[in-house]
Amino acid sequence: MSTIGADQRLTKTDQLREHLSTLVGERLRPGDRLPTERELADEFGVSRLTVRRALDRLESERLVYRVQGAGTFASRRPITKTIEFTSFSEDMRSRGLSPGSRLLDAVETPAGARIGYALAISPADPVFRVRRVRTADDAPMCLETSHVPLALAPGLLDLPLEGSLYSLLETRFRIRLVRADQVIRATVLDPEEAELLQAMPLSPALLVERTAYDQRGRAVEVAKSLYRGDRYSYEIAIERTS
Repeated sequence: MSTIGADQRLTKTDQLREHLSTLVGERLRPGDRLPTERELADEFGVSRLTVRRALDRLESERLVYRVQGAGTFASRRPITKTIEFTSFSEDMRSRGLSPGSRLLDAVETPAGARIGYALAISPADPVFRVRRVRTADDAPMCLETSHVPLALAPGLLDLPLEGSLYSLLETRFRIRLVRADQVIRATVLDPEEAELLQAMPLSPALLVERTAYDQRGRAVEVAKSLYRGDRYSYEIAIERTS
């Protein structure tokens, strides 16, 4: 029987959480089942309440997930993004993942009132709308819809759209996006979105709405990115100034 309690500075719950965190991170693959609460209690010589508390903490950290009647399972590690203006492709590569895209549609359409206002153009002016499923190591991560004024990037739809849109704008149209106004809020996936992202309907998601500007201060892109809540998070460093 394994035991815990060597580090008296930590509670038994904290020590067990560390043991299980190491188990999940180093020995289990995503979707692998953890031992039952009874098995863990017997193995580590603790109460089932201690086991339950440790699993609760792992679940809150999104290292495991529970299925009623089936057990506790190792989660995919969420990808944490710092608040920094990067493309999706740059973001994934910085984490050692291979970015990709599956093009859903790419069309020319009138901007409309909301998009036109954000891009400082007439609602009747044409924009390119590009909808893609963005992937990390071939796994769906994000459902992304981008709008770019036709006048700034003529012929955009004739170019390959599987890679970074920002890189394409810079290399082909000399448009370098340097800043963005961004809003992040919690939401849930509707059935169509869930199917595209290979997730359960009504599962948590992060909706990121962004207006990106180039080096000349022009609004170039209005985008909506819908991330799987179980695979993506934002990390914010804050300081107290007084």
